[in-house]
Amino acid sequence: MAKGFTDEDDALLEELGVEVEAKKESSRTPREERVIAGFEEIQRFVEQHGRPPQHGEHRDIFERLYAVRLDRLRERADCRAVIERLDHQGLLGATEPAPVSAPDDLDDDELLAQLGVVDEPSDITELRHVRSAAEKRAAEEIANRQQCEDFDQFKPLFEQVQRDLQNGVRMTRRFVKDAGFLKAEIKAGQFFVLGGQTAYVAEVGEPFKAPNGETDARLRVIYSNGTESDLLLRSLQRALYKDEAGRRISDPVAGPLFADQSEEGDEASGIVYVLRSKSDHPAVAAHRDVLHKIGVTGGDVARRLANAKLDPTFLMADVEVVATYELFNINRTRLENLIHRIFGKARLDIEIKDRFGMPIIPREWFLVPLFVVDEAIEKIRDGTITGYAYDPKTASLTRTVG
Repeated sequence: MAKGFTDEDDALLEELGVEVEAKKESSRTPREERVIAGFEEIQRFVEQHGRPPQHGEHRDIFERLYAVRLDRLRERADCRAVIERLDHQGLLGATEPAPVSAPDDLDDDELLAQLGVVDEPSDITELRHVRSAAEKRAAEEIANRQQCEDFDQFKPLFEQVQRDLQNGVRMTRRFVKDAGFLKAEIKAGQFFVLGGQTAYVAEVGEPFKAPNGETDARLRVIYSNGTESDLLLRSLQRALYKDEAGRRISDPVAGPLFADQSEEGDEASGIVYVLRSKSDHPAVAAHRDVLHKIGVTGGDVARRLANAKLDPTFLMADVEVVATYELFNINRTRLENLIHRIFGKARLDIEIKDRFGMPIIPREWFLVPLFVVDEAIEKIRDGTITGYAYDPKTASLTRTVG
């Protein structure tokens, strides 16, 4: 029985999944015991990962804590004297510059604060410094990553997500319980930010009942640094709640972007317009029937096109309007970015000189048949455009990988 606890306390703690170890009498001082216990945690990390803990904001917080602790143990002669005979992995002989400057007498909580991790004030009934068995397993699962052998298959997905975030097509949101993001919301094909890395849920296994009676599932999670982990859904959920920088990455389109008709209270936000150029430029003339400029405006289309032949955006030539789509209650910039993402592979590569002789590369002209533009607009209307992109080889919208 642990010192300070009754038999009833031990039984209660066991019910709660808290590990209680009997405290053995020892000739060592309490400080020496703490030094040895801290060093043994570092050794267990090395056994699991095959390397010493390293510094870096992208590292797991426990690894960063162990790295700072190891630096302190290496520096202090009195600590080395206590643990030197236990150092079968040669950790005290290795050296690595420590980017974190901290006084020698800081405890783990203070070191965590130095690393930018501050816990919420604990209630008087909370057991401090005692991690449950479930918490330990979750931390080990998150930290235990291995090389993803087929990362080439997933790399384009991470690159596309990064572009979507930069263009405003996707957004990140805090992963918090009160926002309705529960474990049931974690599904295959979703992206998250965890520990400074983008994480992609590639596979979700069959659900099963956990010992506590709740539903869980085994996941295959791929990370943007080329690693992967085989962890439980609830472990990922806990890690995202705990990570102050943990985020959910939205889908490219969250619901319909606009409707065919305005409803009472709606305000017209703009128009998607499709133009055909009358330029005699050889590259334009050769593809006139399938070459279209696709843009979004909040004003009058005719006024927007009034000086087309003086504007390199319009290829320094007159244009004709071949289609327009009115939209309501929408962010025009995000919609335009979405459309250009869908047809990105068919963008016309052309350089036009403006009226001052300066070279300009227009970005809104695409080699896409008009019927495909109609199809894309329809999919945006009903919210099913997510995961589609234009394939120039087949002249059609196709599903992207994942």
